[in-house]
Amino acid sequence: MSQPPLFTATTRDIRVSVRAFFLEDQSNPEQSHFVWAYRVTIENLGQRTVQLLRRSWQITDAQGRMQQVHGPGVVGEQPVLEPGENFEYTSGTPLSTPSGFMRGTYHMVETASGEAFDIAIPAFSLDSPHQTGALH
Repeated sequence: MSQPPLFTATTRDIRVSVRAFFLEDQSNPEQSHFVWAYRVTIENLGQRTVQLLRRSWQITDAQGRMQQVHGPGVVGEQPVLEPGENFEYTSGTPLSTPSGFMRGTYHMVETASGEAFDIAIPAFSLDSPHQTGALH
């Protein structure tokens, strides 16, 4: 089985990479319930220490319905990344359609100066074997 594609975006020396995986065993296509896990790696390629404070997601299904999700940190953490460090986590999302996509923003702060800034989470597709023709 081939690896799903890797989506990457770099903002202000912070690289965010995402790979999504369809979870067949948690999905029920007959009930319009499709579930994905996504693995995120956040890498500090710069010279300054930063902290991830909040996240904002836009999750769009195959019918164009968009859901906004906002919250503190990721998976219950607000990781601090020293220069050269990375943080990885896995999360997931359900949809009522067999495909869709997600994109978002991490709200960061530079720990020394207190300067707040946003970094892009690249748009990535949520594809399942149950879709009729790929959207992306």
